[in-house]
Amino acid sequence: MSRFTDQIVLVTGAASGIGMAAARRFATEGARVYLVDRDGARLADAVAMLPSPGRHHATACDATDEEAWAILAERIAREAGRLDVLVNNVGIATLTSIADTSLATWRETMAINLDSVFLGTRAMLPLLASSGHGAIVNVSSIRGIIGAVNAGAYCASKGGVRMFTKATALECAALGNGVRANSVHPGMIETPMAAAAFADPAKAAARLAQIPIGRIGQAAEIADAILFLAGAESSYMTGAELVIDGGTIIQ
Repeated sequence: MSRFTDQIVLVTGAASGIGMAAARRFATEGARVYLVDRDGARLADAVAMLPSPGRHHATACDATDEEAWAILAERIAREAGRLDVLVNNVGIATLTSIADTSLATWRETMAINLDSVFLGTRAMLPLLASSGHGAIVNVSSIRGIIGAVNAGAYCASKGGVRMFTKATALECAALGNGVRANSVHPGMIETPMAAAAFADPAKAAARLAQIPIGRIGQAAEIADAILFLAGAESSYMTGAELVIDGGTIIQ
């Protein structure tokens, strides 16, 4: 039997990159997956590539929209009656100096990277509690632990994800609702969002020089970590942060 047979899983930012890789891995392991992304066309393609695509559900919506989360929670309650795993993955990378970051850009970064995590967690907690073993996995970044030049908004948002995860873990433990919350902190991963960082060969070489392992990571490697934190193998872990960065932050 597969590890997530008949479990109900929700993944945001599932149309590409880490989200799509995680959705594929959960589906391969027997889960019924709700894929959420605001890019409806790419989301439909992502669902079509999953094993047994008819078992899964594509929801094109904005993860920063409070009402959209309420509608989605009602739908999952009606169709499945519970939620076993919530993966808050949706995010954007804003790479500008503090001086060049507009308030609108700052707020957009916070909304997509941090507000979506809060809204998704708040909306889905009752359904996660209903499962008796709910797991939340929030995708942060190593930039939520260490800083970076020209990434003030991004670092702040991902640091917020890191600390919100810990607060969630403590609150759920105090409530005794069986829900665990952990965060994943990828380094440089080969995704469409990271492609711009490697467009310039000189900049690409400089970035690779910062990674002790000497290569960038793959979305599937982060997906494996997400499944570990969502599964029974990590049942004694909550509020933890799992760094997957090729050794970048240990230098």
